Amino acid sequence: MLKSHYYSNLTEAGCDEAGRGCLAGPVTAAAVILPRNFRHTILNDSKQLSPKTRAILREEIINSAIAWNVAFVDNNEIDEMNILRASIKAMHLALDGLKNIPQFILVDGNSFYTYKNIGHKTIIKGDSLYFSIAAASVLAKTFRDEYMEKINSEYPHYGWDRNKGYATAFHRAAILKHGITHYHRKSFTLTDTQMNFDF
Repeated sequence: MLKSHYYSNLTEAGCDEAGRGCLAGPVTAAAVILPRNFRHTILNDSKQLSPKTRAILREEIINSAIAWNVAFVDNNEIDEMNILRASIKAMHLALDGLKNIPQFILVDGNSFYTYKNIGHKTIIKGDSLYFSIAAASVLAKTFRDEYMEKINSEYPHYGWDRNKGYATAFHRAAILKHGITHYHRKSFTLTDTQMNFDF
């Protein structure tokens, strides 16, 4: 079972993002403050969970959390500032929307900029170690997936309802065939130069 807190005497918010490595769409971040006594036998890193389990957990997290928020930074801003800065901006925006101000922030990964002089700890694979980060990972992933499924109806050729904008062979082949959309990240390598397609 994951850990419920880093400091036992502070109100902690867990932060995580989804979509950092995608070729299209926004990077999405969530911030979650859970009750100190929160426990769950299934909640874990969202990448370890099935879509059905993530959907169930999303509702449980929303109903159980003291505070939660999800924020998006779109592909144009990603191109302007780079994906690392955009990911951290998304986490800051998610924190901005919390109805309660945390006293400490737990962040998945190894990069973060100080937020409003609140102490923080970056934790590699934190989404498989702390409930609050795992909860943030589930919210970020499910809200982003939902967004990509929605915009898939505008551009069905790219398979975003299945690949969610990640760099699958199908997605890269579709870019070569149909070109890019206004949702694609132009600062990313969108095609694999080693791939040969005969259309």
